[in-house]
Amino acid sequence: MSDDTIPRRRFLLGAGLAGTAVATGLAPETPAHAQQLATTEAVAAADAKDAQPRRFLNETEHAFVVAAVDAMIPADELSPSGSDCGVAVYIDRALASAWGGGAKLYRAGPYIKGKPEQGYQLPLTPAEFIAAGIAAANEWSRKTYGKDFDQLDAGNRVEALKAMEEGKAEFENFNARAFFTRLHALAMEGFFSDPIYGGNRNMVSWRMLGFPGLPANYANLVEEYRDKRYIAEPHSIADFS
Repeated sequence: MSDDTIPRRRFLLGAGLAGTAVATGLAPETPAHAQQLATTEAVAAADAKDAQPRRFLNETEHAFVVAAVDAMIPADELSPSGSDCGVAVYIDRALASAWGGGAKLYRAGPYIKGKPEQGYQLPLTPAEFIAAGIAAANEWSRKTYGKDFDQLDAGNRVEALKAMEEGKAEFENFNARAFFTRLHALAMEGFFSDPIYGGNRNMVSWRMLGFPGLPANYANLVEEYRDKRYIAEPHSIADFS
């Protein structure tokens, strides 16, 4: 991790591009600078990060999430920032969903500290977990830096996230590493998932990767273009609904 930003290459590697493996060898040859220009203009036309009404996060929580996803996905030649790509919107919607409310999640005790491979071991719903984690992170940030996380400069935000990731941030009665892991996973989902869920605005990550989008749209061409580049405009679920 660099001093001023979480390397985007590392972020992409952490994402595990299994979901886009079907598009290997099918990436478009759009020049990077032209692709970025088109993406940025389209995102601006979509009225970017604060246009969507929030469904779960309060003002403080929203500010934290925007700051965190922008540190994880900084604006550069590859794409706009995480919040400009709709990642904060995706996270808010996910937390407000049935999943965020703990649907189909076993949460009855006893709550014994287990091993990581044993999965989630808390009474909190995913939404409650993130809300509690944000509160703990901001409390730790105030003790460490004298201000809430979203008020930190870019370098300190990355330093703080790194401390959480490595388990060095001492949250009060909360696991900083577990919180970072869940927040990072949500950010990846928001950046790479179908835009219908609120993130990946204008399919920015798909354009960056050269991923054509909805597999059914090009499945009949897989054999014809095997080991060849397939140049196509990506398509979202919304394009067929």
